[in-house]
Amino acid sequence: MAFPYPYSGPIALLNNLPIEPQYYAPRSYFISAVTLGVTTTVTTSVAHDYVIGQLCRLIIPPTFGCRQLNEVKGNVISIPTSTSVVLDINSSQNVDPFVSSAATTQPQILAIGDINTGVTNSAGRMNNGTSVPGAFINISP
Repeated sequence: MAFPYPYSGPIALLNNLPIEPQYYAPRSYFISAVTLGVTTTVTTSVAHDYVIGQLCRLIIPPTFGCRQLNEVKGNVISIPTSTSVVLDINSSQNVDPFVSSAATTQPQILAIGDINTGVTNSAGRMNNGTSVPGAFINISP
């Protein structure tokens, strides 16, 4: 029996390329500023690739202030510029201001999720070919 495509057999482990984070979108980004309020605006150091509806987590080391927002999750509700996102996190009360620091561990905003998580329609989680907005996509060369 002939295969309809060339079959080369198993790939040797040394030929499997390691998973590189730069080949997956959306990625994590360093935070350069945080504006507190009823919604929280996060400014990244470079242009990001988040979309409205994307679920994100903030990682803020204590030396940068805003320690109350460390490990807090929020959805992107607006993208005012290519380097900022507005999250549905209420930081208007009892949150320390964001401050610059020379610490080696930088604050980050991280995308959360894959194509199998989250409610995708009114009937709940279903395997119907839809995906969560901003879900990870392999963009390997």
